[in-house]
Amino acid sequence: MGFPHTPHERESLVLSKHFGEQEAIGLDGWRKRGGYVALEKALRMEPAEIVQIVKDSGLRGRGGAGFPTGLKWSFMKPGDGKQHYLACNADESEPGTFKDREIMRWTPHALVEGCAIGAYAIGATVAYVYIRGEYTEAMEKMNAACKEAYAAGILGTNAMGTGKTVHVYVHKGAGAYICGEETAMMNSLEGRRGNPRIKPPFPAVSGLFGMPTTINNVETLAAVPHILNNGADWYKTFGRADNPKSTGTKLFSVCGNIAKPGNYEVALGFPFKDFLYDLCGGPLPGRQFKAIIPGGISVPIQTREEAENSPMDYEGFVANGTMLGSGGVIIIDDAQNLVKQIARAARFFAHESCAQCTQCREGTAWTTKILERIVAGDGTHEDLDTLLEIADNMTGKTICVLSDSCATPVVSGIQKFRPDFEALIKRKKVHMVPAQVA
Repeated sequence: MGFPHTPHERESLVLSKHFGEQEAIGLDGWRKRGGYVALEKALRMEPAEIVQIVKDSGLRGRGGAGFPTGLKWSFMKPGDGKQHYLACNADESEPGTFKDREIMRWTPHALVEGCAIGAYAIGATVAYVYIRGEYTEAMEKMNAACKEAYAAGILGTNAMGTGKTVHVYVHKGAGAYICGEETAMMNSLEGRRGNPRIKPPFPAVSGLFGMPTTINNVETLAAVPHILNNGADWYKTFGRADNPKSTGTKLFSVCGNIAKPGNYEVALGFPFKDFLYDLCGGPLPGRQFKAIIPGGISVPIQTREEAENSPMDYEGFVANGTMLGSGGVIIIDDAQNLVKQIARAARFFAHESCAQCTQCREGTAWTTKILERIVAGDGTHEDLDTLLEIADNMTGKTICVLSDSCATPVVSGIQKFRPDFEALIKRKKVHMVPAQVA
């Protein structure tokens, strides 16, 4: 899975340091590795102190949006007399992304601890971990970790003997991509259909069960104990010296046409070229990289040249025409039909649309039909203009960004790889009309 092999490599890691270590899964093994020291420290601090440390660290949401975590926590108002909730988004349904799964498989207590610290910091007594329904092993490990934590007095009405109440519950999703959207996830947690909600009100004002709620990604919360143990300044040592906006390390999932797929943790700002060719082994024998998607299928496609000049952080990817997103790196080489891969992405979004918004329901379906027509050899040059027009009608005009996510690879694909589309159109099939029988 792309785990580092040398002691030197492991020293530079944070979240994935203990991936592959069977003993790290259980409570005793995790405590030997420093587990729950940060939670014990946090429960004796004022919530505002914790929020400030996380804010100072520069930690940003690792689920895709990249919003500053400490700032998000500061929107909550402990002591307002309301029940507060923390929701951990472990749905991870973005194609090409599988890093949260590994955190839950190998270091489940790291997430339990991060959830407990986050909940206490925002004045919540309850945290929910919403796990993708297909993640059966991760679900099993998280349930076992919670059970161990309750049995040891780490969680509960007297967490770690401090008199503070912290509960962490695991909730199983039902395999719906749309529930990765935070408000759809809240609807699902409440037992309702997983449709996104109109905002405002925002979750910090009216979230789960109408109460103030904060939603964080698995990787985000798993980083919090390390920040409390080592300090905000330590966390900021990871990253480019000339870019203080992107700090810490980041897990990247790598799949597709590449020699060594897997999960890799690097400091933000790491050169993407070195990542692809050195850490991940470069292209398969006799092939070359053609198109690279660095943040899950929802972000713009990069050409090989763009990717090779990108620093791996939020600002670096944006400067080169794409986004860091969820960190799901998808590699497409020159042996593939790129248009076919874009059509597959469109079909995924059409299938996963909740159909609440007309632009998304109709736009994703028609985008898929047109792309598949082009792949089949029945496309026209006018189809490309139609695809761009549909994409414009889908972007920024719906309750959530699923329709935007479908439009993004289509638009970037046509803009950067138009010859691939035109080559298929030039080979358009000639359909013969059978002669009528007299």
